[in-house]
Amino acid sequence: MAFPVHRKRRLRASEAMRSLVRETKLAPTQFIYPLFVVPGKGVRKEIGSMPGNYQLSVDELLKECAEAVSLGIGGIILFGIPDAKDEFASGAYAEDGIVQQAIRAIKNEHPKLLVITDVCNCEYTSHGHCGKIVDGDVDNDTTLEWLSAAALSHAQAGADIVAPSDMMDGRVGAIRKCLDDHGFQKTPILSYAAKYASVFYGPFREAAESAPQFGDRRSYQMDPANSREALHEMQLDLEEGADMLMVKPAMPYLDIIRMAREEFPVPIAAYQVSGEFSMIMAAVRNGWLDHNRAILESLTCIHRAGADIILTYFAKDAARLLG
Repeated sequence: MAFPVHRKRRLRASEAMRSLVRETKLAPTQFIYPLFVVPGKGVRKEIGSMPGNYQLSVDELLKECAEAVSLGIGGIILFGIPDAKDEFASGAYAEDGIVQQAIRAIKNEHPKLLVITDVCNCEYTSHGHCGKIVDGDVDNDTTLEWLSAAALSHAQAGADIVAPSDMMDGRVGAIRKCLDDHGFQKTPILSYAAKYASVFYGPFREAAESAPQFGDRRSYQMDPANSREALHEMQLDLEEGADMLMVKPAMPYLDIIRMAREEFPVPIAAYQVSGEFSMIMAAVRNGWLDHNRAILESLTCIHRAGADIILTYFAKDAARLLG
């Protein structure tokens, strides 16, 4: 039967009614808050293209972590900016590297806060690429050694989850073997399984000081035109030992999130990346969008598409709105 027997507006008449029948519901525990850590003390340097986000020294980082805990946010993910870079990304896997220092400090002060670490080399190489350069290109297999060493150093420092984001072939298997061989069989891997060569990473490269000094990353990150390839990447990562899969960016790739959710039974994460954040904030500052509604609508659509976990720079704002 159709109208007038059925009137869909009956279930939209009030906020209480809409809340009762709402199909997709957000919670702060679904959010992972990205944080950028730098050497020094008392450093809180705002990132120009990402208002409200900062490069933080460890002492300032701990304040952000305390707030994340108080808001019930699901966890944080750490990105490190070292005081010196070289051709071998040595800061990525140094025992006293900036991320390793941050992990130990967080676990000392907030032992129950879930700490994820980004495992990549671009923040640590002098050339800004994600691995060792040989004949003008990233050498895949040598880079696996660097990534495995970094993941192991993070686990040894106390990281709860390691998240390789480099898109090298075979990296999940190499990291899994390295962790297992050193007694970290219980450390999960959240793989950036479908990481696209996207324009939406622009502000992040300012934040992490990781822009490539030559060329681009399209020889290892995915072509935005491909979807079947994303599913193949995910399948391969699961076979190599990934525990969770990530799609990055999020909103331009909602179809990929949905495909992943329907295909694989593991937790699916999505990264609402810097460009997504900055576009929304620019529109808000120009009076074109409502700040609170834009945050919640954007996150809801990512969750509705199938993401169980959302990495977002809006984590604190969204948690307050949901509280």
